[in-house]
Amino acid sequence: MSNTLPSLLLVGGGRMGSALLAGWRERGLSSVLVVDPSPAAAALAGPNVTVVASAADIPHGFAPGAVILAVKPQMAAQALPAYARFGGHAVFISIMAGKTLNAIAAMLGVKAAVVRAMPNTPAAVRQGITVAVAGSHVTPAQKTLADELLAATGLISWVESEAMLDPVTAISGGGPAYVFLLAELMEQAGLDQGLPPALARQMARQTLIGSAALLAASDEDAAALRIAVTSPGGTTERALAVLRADDAWPETFAKAIQAATERSRELSS
Repeated sequence: MSNTLPSLLLVGGGRMGSALLAGWRERGLSSVLVVDPSPAAAALAGPNVTVVASAADIPHGFAPGAVILAVKPQMAAQALPAYARFGGHAVFISIMAGKTLNAIAAMLGVKAAVVRAMPNTPAAVRQGITVAVAGSHVTPAQKTLADELLAATGLISWVESEAMLDPVTAISGGGPAYVFLLAELMEQAGLDQGLPPALARQMARQTLIGSAALLAASDEDAAALRIAVTSPGGTTERALAVLRADDAWPETFAKAIQAATERSRELSS
């Protein structure tokens, strides 16, 4: 991360906000002011990081180059207007699910430079992916700054259409939950087949962890790796025949992603 970063204002020190902060710290951040009323947020303070309870406590003359909005979406209408005063020079980076560029600009001023981003929870271990879209008032320099800040927790990709964030929310935003569900199901299936609980959990977790690492390390796509595991006439082929039946995983998963995408659109309307 550049050592010439401007001062940053992080609004919300919850799970995702603190993940971003940890990523910035690892990369050698500049000064950060965190606004969070929770007593637990005090633990975020440290070298170059100051925590205050409210926008009213921000020191006079503080001029952040970026304001990262990491509050809960239902708190946006109450919290965001207090930060409109920074709109003349700062880029606002929102990681609030369901709040559109227009909705955010309505709270901060119609000419506010707003980036809307959808990260996911592996950001906590710097293995996340964030997909972002820049509003019409964001300058190239502000987009570069936003890219650098969001990349601190993993991969960052940009889209031109805000509508793309609905399927992004369904796939990568909710994706960790689907993977964790698979771990639960594999563990339970092991128990059902008589495995000891500790072994069933260890096998389920490490199989997912190892498979993800193999996928990350391989130049082959997921389908090729699946085929490599599947011996003709073997046990894996028998299991996949059940999972890939017309009414099983392919159809069910497609319906699940469609349902999540539609819900994202409803929340953004």
